[in-house]
Amino acid sequence: MCEDALLSGLVPECILLRSGKESVADEWKARFPQAASSDVLVFSDHLFSKLAQTINPQGVALVVKSPDYSGSFPSDGENSRYIVLEHLQDPGNMGTVIRMADAFAYTAVLITEDCVDPFNEKALRASMGSCFHIPVLSFRDEKAIFDVLHEHNIVSLGAHLAGNDIREASFPKNAALWIGNEANGLSESASSGCDILIKIPMPGRAESLNAASAASILGYLLAFSAEE
Repeated sequence: MCEDALLSGLVPECILLRSGKESVADEWKARFPQAASSDVLVFSDHLFSKLAQTINPQGVALVVKSPDYSGSFPSDGENSRYIVLEHLQDPGNMGTVIRMADAFAYTAVLITEDCVDPFNEKALRASMGSCFHIPVLSFRDEKAIFDVLHEHNIVSLGAHLAGNDIREASFPKNAALWIGNEANGLSESASSGCDILIKIPMPGRAESLNAASAASILGYLLAFSAEE
């Protein structure tokens, strides 16, 4: 994950190493120009274990600023696709959805600001570095997201129990897929603002799908079944 951050151009403020890993810092400073002047701190095994939440840390870590996506709204022209997350609270779900969006070449992930931090340590690990590959933009609320989507003529698809069966649904090319809170789904304001509501048929006995699982199924369909 540290190398993913460096390969993505992030500038490390500090390189943290477990004693015996000093050669890693030398290698990174040689390979990545933005790391050449970074401070290096070396810790004993005991102290380094206090820095990481994993049971067996690899002994390398970086302190970097979160990516800055405050510029123009990301767009892929007529093939723009977005994942929108409203009130998502689980960091594992957040990271998994970001990883899915990266895997299927989505344009960006848009989140309401009350979502879990996409750069939370658990979300970072679940994203497997994808958080450095795809823009993740935070908005005040769902209305602010609808405003920017309407401005760019993006169709909103909402995952909702009252939606149309995905086997009968059509998926437009320029679209944003909305995924709601794990316990409550999309809010009334978000679902009513969507152009199309869709649902995944579940013939089995489970009441619902995990938010990240539902996002992955729908995200795959949107990525590869869009209308020509």
